[in-house]
Amino acid sequence: HQKVYRPWGHYISLVEDLRWQVKRIEVKSGAELSLQLHHHRAEHWIVVNGTAKVQINEKLQLLSENQSTYIPVGAKHRLSNPGKIPLVLIEVQSGSYLGEDDIKRFEDNYGRANY
Repeated sequence: HQKVYRPWGHYISLVEDLRWQVKRIEVKSGAELSLQLHHHRAEHWIVVNGTAKVQINEKLQLLSENQSTYIPVGAKHRLSNPGKIPLVLIEVQSGSYLGEDDIKRFEDNYGRANY
């Protein structure tokens, strides 16, 4: 499994098929992913360690260990780690296309643009 580094932490793709993929995502304390959406995939996030602050469209929620949430195709979403320890979650993606270039960013703390 290849670890892919991002400014907010890293992820590892654990297993994948044509229409689904499972990743382990680790977000550094205080870090935040971009506000984004995907045109071709939905995501299900399961927190396994730490606390996740999740925005889906206009709804905000805090998730702790063993809690999960679902992000439908086309929903604006953001993940952040408000805690003092690394946030670890399992992400299950499903959809017609799972490429990393299926990201439309609206806000990004690290100056990244759309792919």
